[in-house]
Amino acid sequence: MSRILFFLLIASTTLQAQDSTKNSNWGKLSGQVRSFYLHTSNKGDLKDFDALATGGHLKYQNTFAENWEFGVALYTTANMGLEDLREPDARTRKTSRYEEGLFNRLNLDQRVTAILGELYVGYQKKQHHFRLGRMKYHSPLVNGQDGRMIPSLFQGIQYQFHSENTRIGLALFNEVAPRSTGEFFGIGESIGTYAVGRSQSGNPAAYAGQTESDFLFITHLEQSISKNLNLKAWNYFTENVSNSIYLKPEWQLSGKFGIHGEYLHQSRVGNGGNAVDSLRYFQDQNSDLIGLQLRYKPGKNKLFTLAYDRIFSNGQYLSPREWGREFLFSFQKRERSEGSANNHALVFYYHQDLDLAEEQLRIQSIFSLGHQWKPSVLDPVQSKYAVPDYTQINWDLFFHFRKLRNLKPELLLVTKLASGDIPENPNFFFNKTDMFQINLVLNYNF
Repeated sequence: MSRILFFLLIASTTLQAQDSTKNSNWGKLSGQVRSFYLHTSNKGDLKDFDALATGGHLKYQNTFAENWEFGVALYTTANMGLEDLREPDARTRKTSRYEEGLFNRLNLDQRVTAILGELYVGYQKKQHHFRLGRMKYHSPLVNGQDGRMIPSLFQGIQYQFHSENTRIGLALFNEVAPRSTGEFFGIGESIGTYAVGRSQSGNPAAYAGQTESDFLFITHLEQSISKNLNLKAWNYFTENVSNSIYLKPEWQLSGKFGIHGEYLHQSRVGNGGNAVDSLRYFQDQNSDLIGLQLRYKPGKNKLFTLAYDRIFSNGQYLSPREWGREFLFSFQKRERSEGSANNHALVFYYHQDLDLAEEQLRIQSIFSLGHQWKPSVLDPVQSKYAVPDYTQINWDLFFHFRKLRNLKPELLLVTKLASGDIPENPNFFFNKTDMFQINLVLNYNF
């Protein structure tokens, strides 16, 4: 059945590519065809990986009875068979970390995966917007993390209010389809469908399939306090697991200079997911993170940022990787701070838009250089995933062709270099540091 759905998607995108963005009484058909090549080169004789995926999504939307809307979207990915990702590295006995994320990582035998990721009805009245069903969602900690083939998707109800100076959002979710899977899971059930790392006892974490939580409730406020000062706030309440408060003040000092701050406080709720210590997801009582970002925009097409984040030693910062990227100041694609306590991070970003070939081609360039001072890989209390200190260099290029507006290629190059005194254990390097990665993505949007 999934193969049939996949080829229907490809056929539909071919037929609709020219006219799909036009609205009519029959609604709107849109989507994307995506091909994704991913290569990871690991240290020394540790196994390298290659993968090629092709798929995308097809979406239908319709507005009816003036204020109502309906939407449905099918997402697919197909493994083109460059390599058998079920074969582990000979020394660590671990499989790929990144490449398997292009497919259904819970079932790598499945060559084609399809999921009805969006199915919703919405209602809009002036400044109020409601949506019920399966949908996309975006926030700093819970989001689609659309860096592979099938994003994370959410089931529940969402409310948004927009005015000139204020935005308010509420969302209640009872199921999640984590990125790189082919199905929806209950909130507690979804925690642990990604790599679980180790518990604070040093043993492999055992919370997968054992976390008891029925819903995730998110509240969101954005307030313009003055012309140059904004405050953004989110609260993430995961029933019986944790509560996370995230604050982000933004201060524009002048036309060129700005300062942003961020603060995250987490606390355990209930029994942290399970009454049994060895099965508990959220083990600490609380954790705290604070960050500062300096911004300099010398012109329309350039932006420099320098950011520092500090996770304090009182507890590990935890946010289910299944639910989204962490859009913290120190975030760089292909790695996260999640799972660490007593962590320092310093990251520099340079954004620039370049017009080439007599303005027939625009390249959006995003270069980042960061260093993470991590806790010891031998300390499971402060290091969930045993990642050593490292320096990361990313260069992300987005190509925009004036005559091929629907074609959106991307090239992402990633290097991570370990530093410090690290035991000679391949598990501290494999798929983590001393690695180089190529991501080549061809998107055709319609």
